[in-house]
Amino acid sequence: MPQLVIGLGNPGGEYAHTRHNAGWAVLDVLEKRGKFAKDRKEGQARIREGSIEGFDFVLARPQTFMNLSGKAGYHLTEKFSILPADVIVIHDDIDLRLGWIRLKRGGGAGGQKGVKSLADSWRTQDFIRIRVGVGRPDDKDDVVDYVLDRFRPDERDAATAAMARAADAVGAIVRQGLDAAMNLYNRAPE
Repeated sequence: MPQLVIGLGNPGGEYAHTRHNAGWAVLDVLEKRGKFAKDRKEGQARIREGSIEGFDFVLARPQTFMNLSGKAGYHLTEKFSILPADVIVIHDDIDLRLGWIRLKRGGGAGGQKGVKSLADSWRTQDFIRIRVGVGRPDDKDDVVDYVLDRFRPDERDAATAAMARAADAVGAIVRQGLDAAMNLYNRAPE
C-alpha cells in the first residue's frame, strides 16, 4: 500500500510560494527526490504517484481552498483504501518559529483550517501531521495577509531548510516509524 502524503495549500498562481502553501512546497522537494508519474486529477486533488528509495507514495495537493481540504482528503483515503491514521499531512503553522518543524499524531487543529477540515471529514483527529513553522506576524490582526504572503528575502534560507527537513521527516516516518522520526526532528534546527 502506498504512503499517502497530503500537502496543504491553496490552488492558483497567486498563492504559489506563500507561507500557507508550505505543504505543497514540501511535496515539491519530495518529488525531486524520487521518480513520479505525471500529475493527474483525482477527485478534488492533483496527485502524483511514484517512489522514493523503494517506498511507494501518493503525493496529493487538494484543489479546494485550504478550508475545504477535507473533501479531497476523504476522497483520497476512500479511493486508495487508506486509513486516516496512516496519512501524513503537511501544513504551515504560525505558532512555530520560522524554520522549525514538528511531527505529531492527533491533537487539535491549532487554528489551521485545512487540518480542521480533514479531521471533520475523516471524523477523527488521529492522523500524522508535519507542522512547518512559518512564524507569527508582529501584528496579531494580520494573520490572514501574513500567511498568504511570500517569504521575505531574509526568510528564504530558513524556509527552504525547513521544507527539506520536513521532506526528510517524511522519509524517516516511512522507514523508521513516527516515534523515531519525532526523536530526530522535534528539536531546534541545526
